[in-house]
Amino acid sequence: MTRRAWRLIATCMAVAGAVLGATTAHGRLVVMHGYADLTSALVWIQADAAGPISVTWRPERAERDATLTAHAVADNDFVVVARLTGLVPGERARYRIEGDGDVRDGSVRAQPDWHDAKLAPPITIAIGSCFFLPDARGRADYGGGYEIFDAIAAKQPDFMLWLGDNLYYEREDQFDPASMSARHRRQRAHASLSRLLTATAHVAIWDDHDYGPNDSNGAYALKGASLALFRRYWANPSYGLPETAGVFGLANYGDVDVVLVDGRYHRSHPRMPDGPSKTMFGAAQLAWLKGTLLDARGAIKIVATGSQWWNGASRFEGLYQYPSEQQDLARFLLDQRIDGLVFLSGDRHFGELLRIERPGGYPLYEFTSSPLTSRPWETPDARERDNPQVVEGTLVGKRQFGLIRVTGPGNDRRVALESYDQAGTLLWRHELRARDLRFPRKPASP
Repeated sequence: MTRRAWRLIATCMAVAGAVLGATTAHGRLVVMHGYADLTSALVWIQADAAGPISVTWRPERAERDATLTAHAVADNDFVVVARLTGLVPGERARYRIEGDGDVRDGSVRAQPDWHDAKLAPPITIAIGSCFFLPDARGRADYGGGYEIFDAIAAKQPDFMLWLGDNLYYEREDQFDPASMSARHRRQRAHASLSRLLTATAHVAIWDDHDYGPNDSNGAYALKGASLALFRRYWANPSYGLPETAGVFGLANYGDVDVVLVDGRYHRSHPRMPDGPSKTMFGAAQLAWLKGTLLDARGAIKIVATGSQWWNGASRFEGLYQYPSEQQDLARFLLDQRIDGLVFLSGDRHFGELLRIERPGGYPLYEFTSSPLTSRPWETPDARERDNPQVVEGTLVGKRQFGLIRVTGPGNDRRVALESYDQAGTLLWRHELRARDLRFPRKPASP
């Protein structure tokens, strides 16, 4: 493609007033930006029929285009994931996607890179869970407020982390992989998402409703098919380990380590007697989690799963149902003096910020953000309202999303946790300093 053609594309993008994403009118192709690293970015594409999908891109200041062609096939639900390589850290690359009688133009941005702490850029991460979309069979009053996705896009986050229940399988889906796949396709193509999908990069974990039945665990018979579909529809940087299946993985962004934890695939039934074999994460994943936290060097370590981690007042699902595993993890975090921790969860249909005091360590914070479009729990019960762990003013029973803003120089980062309603209006804000999420430094040996 010539420089003149690229200039024409850029002019059309500007005239259209697009923000950070694909610009052509939504047609047969559905496009989503997946995880982007320092030199490459994943672009997820779904067509309506089999055929070639051509992707052409050019990083800023590059002399020539790069092109790849992949084939959309029915066995993969006509999904193609293209890795745009050769990007420059912190800079954009324009792309054009052609296929299935459609053309999409847009741009992706590689992560910034810096070596001087004074030059550390601000980082904004959007979070949310519980995206319910009713179908013709009913429950129309359970979902709503779909303008929330445009409100998220307007905040221009660097990426969005979906915290589970990113769709809701219905009873007819749960034992029919074709029906499960159709649910994914229908949800991804919903018009309310069209701007957000290309406004930022996206990574995701699951919870019960986009894994299987309500409150499902590792006994779900079709969990292999469900995992294959999740991997098809979300362009995460990685999935599990060669010997351990799941949606867990690591998604670094600058000096923020985002640790994605799978709370479903290996989960024991909560009514099993407590002991080392009763687990929410599974022994292999828990060992991976501990090793990942020991290796992590980010100023902030965000650890996310679908169910709540530390809520001592919940009567519903959470890690409290697995007391041996919860206590083991809590001891590990203290014994190994893991700095910079912020925990994330979804699921609850209300939002809150928990502060968990720990003798011998800094407080742990858990930010629960829920729901995006599902019906909110407008008046959580007295047990939740009177929970002493809740940071005052943060318990909100309405549709919402969260932002995590990391600002300041690299040696003195600040973390603002913010919750917004479906119109993008701020509900509450709580700021932390990275230095307050650290253990005291041990004196050097003489």
